[in-house]
Amino acid sequence: MTTIAPLTSTDHAEWLGLWHGYLAFYEASIADEVTESTFARLVAGDELHGAIARDAAGRAVGLVHWLAHPATWTTTTYTYLEDLFVDPATRGGGVGRALIEHVRTWAESRGSHKVYWLTHEANTTARALYDRVATGTGFVHYEITLGR
Repeated sequence: MTTIAPLTSTDHAEWLGLWHGYLAFYEASIADEVTESTFARLVAGDELHGAIARDAAGRAVGLVHWLAHPATWTTTTYTYLEDLFVDPATRGGGVGRALIEHVRTWAESRGSHKVYWLTHEANTTARALYDRVATGTGFVHYEITLGR
């Protein structure tokens, strides 16, 4: 059985292992100070929100991060599911679906208009799940990285 709970400061070491797995999957690197700031903001839960999934033995097997933001096409908010990662050893067991459902329930309870997310087009395993639990929009993602 999978349980999902909001991130707390005591989850740091297990979250960090999952976070590093997530970054490695996307072949990304983030400065340590950004990682630590992200974790602190997730635990605070003021703007960013996070949850951790645990298996029946209590081992951390997945994470999800999200935020709500104002939108111009609704009088309420949209909820953006920013990060979702499941330990490769437990994929296919319903953890990803449970994490998405956790965010959907959170968003619905706060009156958000929709939950949405992005993934890489080559992420076929995750996309198979996403196609079962959500509707593809056909939109293409663009971005401009700003110097800092």
